[in-house]
Amino acid sequence: MRFVRLRRLRSELRMRTLCAALALVVGGALGAVAVPAAAQQPAAAPGLIVGSAARADDGAYVVSETLVGPRTVDLLIHSPALGGNVSTRLLLPKDWAANPTVTWPTLWLLHGAGEPQDYKSWTHFTNVEAFTADKNVLVVMPSDGQAGFYTDWLFGGSAKPRKWATFHMVELFQLLERGYRAGPNRAIAGLSLGGYGALTYSFQYPGRFKSAASYSGLVDTLFPGAPVLVQAMVLRAGELPIQMWGDPVLNFFGWAARNPASNVAKLRGMRLYLSCGNGKTETGDAPLDATLLESVAAPANDALASKLRAAGIPVTTDLGNTGVHAWPYWEQKLRSSWPVLAAGLGVPA
Repeated sequence: MRFVRLRRLRSELRMRTLCAALALVVGGALGAVAVPAAAQQPAAAPGLIVGSAARADDGAYVVSETLVGPRTVDLLIHSPALGGNVSTRLLLPKDWAANPTVTWPTLWLLHGAGEPQDYKSWTHFTNVEAFTADKNVLVVMPSDGQAGFYTDWLFGGSAKPRKWATFHMVELFQLLERGYRAGPNRAIAGLSLGGYGALTYSFQYPGRFKSAASYSGLVDTLFPGAPVLVQAMVLRAGELPIQMWGDPVLNFFGWAARNPASNVAKLRGMRLYLSCGNGKTETGDAPLDATLLESVAAPANDALASKLRAAGIPVTTDLGNTGVHAWPYWEQKLRSSWPVLAAGLGVPA
């Protein structure tokens, strides 16, 4: 009887995931991953007014800076890893100008898949600018394209290399330390696909981040039905799913090597936060895709929390409460997770 119930539960999960995958594909236009065309190799941009003319080891450099607000700066970066120019938004610490030689705690905020606002998402949909106004942290919000998956693709992309992990964790990381005074205390957080990125970068780069938070994250890419969802997200971005990690069966170990839930032990020693809603709102008026995606993410988040605790790894959770796959909930969770993130950054909670 227990076996029958287990099979029924797995079938239910697969059906929900399939519905969510269909909602993703049908709900979004098929388009190429949004990476600007490759630039010629001009000299480093003259007159950078915030950072310096630093270069990464592979030659990546800041093409231009744009001051969007008193603390908000957009960087256009030439990235050999991506074969072109790509953007990142920064929020400067409140005392940036007053302390020109100080290095700063650095908070990375990662966006989700299929997000039209891309690297602008966090400032467009949340009050992160106001929330961090009294906090002396450097906030980094990089682009991941439409579905870069915070990973280096095995077979590149439609026309260019797709080495998103190299861009984030090597090129951008080096530019921030060498040109923008990023310090050694770091935390990382992300929503949906960005939650996957936050946890994956945490275990793939041991010791780099002291805290990590995932909001409605894709925390287990091998959970029943999850490979279908992953492939749908890549397809929606206009790419062939096989290009990223290969086939999930034939390259199972390759998928597992990039899966947070398969690498729980490597998260030991970090401060962790997981949140995910139950796919419901108090008014019951959420869009279908927001409901489906959250209901699919919920059991995988529950399972990961159990795995972490079984391994003796502490984790702060907010699971099973009212919430859907939408920005208002993620904005709340950034605030809720701040004590965890602040502890890693070494700043007051």
